[in-house]
Amino acid sequence: MKLTIERGTLLKALGHVQAVVEKRNTIPILSNVLISAGPDGASFSATDLDIEILETAEASCDGEGLVTAPAHTLYDITRKLPDGADVTLEMAGEDPRLTLKAGRSNFSLPSLPPGDFPVMPTEDLEHRFTLAASELMRLIDKTRFAISTEETRYYLNGIHLHAADENGRKTLRAVATDGVRLALAETDLPDGADGMPGVIVPRKTVQEVRRLLEDADEDVEVSVSEGKIRFRLGRAVLTSKLIDGAFPDYERVIPRGNSRMMSVENKRFAEAVDRVATISVEKSRSVKLTVGPDTLTLAVNNPESGQAEEELAVSYEDEGFAIGFNARYMLDVASQIEGDEAKFHFADAASPALVTDSGDPDALYVLMPLRV
Repeated sequence: MKLTIERGTLLKALGHVQAVVEKRNTIPILSNVLISAGPDGASFSATDLDIEILETAEASCDGEGLVTAPAHTLYDITRKLPDGADVTLEMAGEDPRLTLKAGRSNFSLPSLPPGDFPVMPTEDLEHRFTLAASELMRLIDKTRFAISTEETRYYLNGIHLHAADENGRKTLRAVATDGVRLALAETDLPDGADGMPGVIVPRKTVQEVRRLLEDADEDVEVSVSEGKIRFRLGRAVLTSKLIDGAFPDYERVIPRGNSRMMSVENKRFAEAVDRVATISVEKSRSVKLTVGPDTLTLAVNNPESGQAEEELAVSYEDEGFAIGFNARYMLDVASQIEGDEAKFHFADAASPALVTDSGDPDALYVLMPLRV
């Protein structure tokens, strides 16, 4: 097998597929990328047994064949080659090594039998729809920060993607929560998504899809079944197992009757939270918000580091009260607000607050309060 490929094309393909390969593997073949050469060009694939990425690329192939090579090593070599170089990958005769040549550079890499490379079992992904790459990116960005990292609550370790119907409007909805905050974003339901099962897309899959979206400027084809999800983005195809569990009834924790509404300039609010949180206790990062007529006071009282207080002008006309939140969680929400203003909907000091975006009516956030 022999193929010649432009360095930039090879780097892009390897950059996509090697990202799923774990740095340490107990199964040696999982550290490798599978390279296939044929009349239509080359393909590169990698897997961790839960996620599989396949990417095709234009290449000049002399004969057909399969070979594997260490994914991270091959990527690092390609990354350090000069721009515009033609890279030749060759596996000849009985030599169990892959030869890489580019200009005067020559590398010989160990290879494992292609027959040992695991292939994810195929199944009928009966629900299929198309979504703009920018819209899928939006759904991910506005929710992934709230994914739980607590492995014991595995059913929260991903984004819940499902079809929703509220007030006669059908949407594709993404929801993530870690139990103390919740993020929700939705978009008009694409054709073909009606009736799709509610699925939980794992955190790592979300990260890899988001990485692929960086280079995607076309629509994304999404296929879903009860056990798997597939994203087709241009030349790349990512297939992933889904989290086998039931996502909690998140609707119950979204406040519906919070009548105290505060509107604040989002940029100034985020900057002020960041400043006063400088001296907060690292574990809880607690910041006290005292809300009064047209005034918000942010305060931190740390016996070890001192005190901080900052006042902001807001739009608020209800009864004054005080409530506490984790500073990092507030900053995470503020980073996703597109409009000039963030709108906080409060009930009382012990109840969760609802945060909405003046620039995106199809997104909302819920923050659980802290004792202050």
